[in-house]
Amino acid sequence: MKFRFIFSAAFVACCTMVGMAQSKVYVTRDISPESLVKIYKALGRPADGHRVAVKISTGEAGNPNYLSPELISGLVDEVKGTIVECNTAYPGKRNSFADHWQTIHEHGFDSIAPVDLMDEEGSMKIPVSDRRHIKYDIVGNHLPRYDYMVNLAHFKGHAMGGYGGVLKNASIGVASADGKTYIHTAGATENPAELWNKLPEQDLFLESMAAAAQAVHDYFGDNIVYINVMNNMSVDCDCDAHPSDVLLKDYGILASTDPVALDKACVDIIFNMTPSDGNDNAPLIERIKSRHGTHTIDHAAAIGLGSLEYEIVNLDEQ
Repeated sequence: MKFRFIFSAAFVACCTMVGMAQSKVYVTRDISPESLVKIYKALGRPADGHRVAVKISTGEAGNPNYLSPELISGLVDEVKGTIVECNTAYPGKRNSFADHWQTIHEHGFDSIAPVDLMDEEGSMKIPVSDRRHIKYDIVGNHLPRYDYMVNLAHFKGHAMGGYGGVLKNASIGVASADGKTYIHTAGATENPAELWNKLPEQDLFLESMAAAAQAVHDYFGDNIVYINVMNNMSVDCDCDAHPSDVLLKDYGILASTDPVALDKACVDIIFNMTPSDGNDNAPLIERIKSRHGTHTIDHAAAIGLGSLEYEIVNLDEQ
C-alpha cells in the first residue's frame, strides 16, 4: 500500500496493516482560512444546495483555545453555513441560553455567520444502532433544519474523554444538555442535576459517545464531513474555563469522510511525534491514556462507524 505522506516509520507502521480497508485522511500543515477551504474541497463531498450546519465548539468564557472566527469564516462562507451549538450540562457561561448567547457574541461567532443554539426550543430523539448503553440520542430539535453537516472540531485533550475530536463533537457536541447528561451517564439519566451522581464506569461513557456519534453520522448519511484542527492543543477541552497551558506546537489540519480514521490519525500523530523544545507531547499522551481515550475510537470502529486503517493524503505536496 502506497502512502503519499510519510510522518515517521512508527507512524506509517500503525497505518499499514495488510488486508484492512483504508479510509483517506487528508492533511495540510498550514493552518489558515484558505487551507480549511482547500481541505474541505479535497473531500469531494460538496455542500452545494444543502442547508448546512457547521458544528463547532463556541468555547467556554475564559478559554482562549477555541477555533477563532477569523480562522473558520472562509469555510463557513464557502458552504453558506449556519454555526450550530447546544447548551452544556454543567455550570458555566454556556449553561443557559442567555449566557451562551453572550459567550457567542464575546467570541465573535455571530459576526461571521448565523448562529443556532439547536436546543433553544427543546430536544428530540434520533435512533442509535448500538443500544447496549443508550437507547437513543437526544439532540437539539433544530437539527431537522439542516441536511448537511460540517463537523469542524478542535483537536485537543479532554478531562473526561481523554481527548476531543470529531467523535466527541458529533456526540456530546450535537447533544442537547439533557442528551449530554444521557451520554455521560451511559443512559442512567437525562437530568443534568443528577449528572455527577450517576457517572458510570469510564468505558461505558466512552462507548456511549461512540454510539451517539454514529447516530449523528447515520442521520446525515453521506451529507457529513469531518475536520480536525490541531492547534492550541492543551490537555484540557475548550469547555474548560481555565485550561492548562498549551505545551504542543500547532500541527495542521486533517479531514476525512470517516470520523474514526480521522480521530485515529490525530491520536497517532500525538503518540508518535518526537518531543522537542517547546513541543512536549507527554502530558497529552498521559491524559489520553489515563482516561482510556482511545477506547472511543476502537468502539466506534467495532460498531461500524469507520475504519482504524487509513491512508494519509498530503495536500501540501499537490
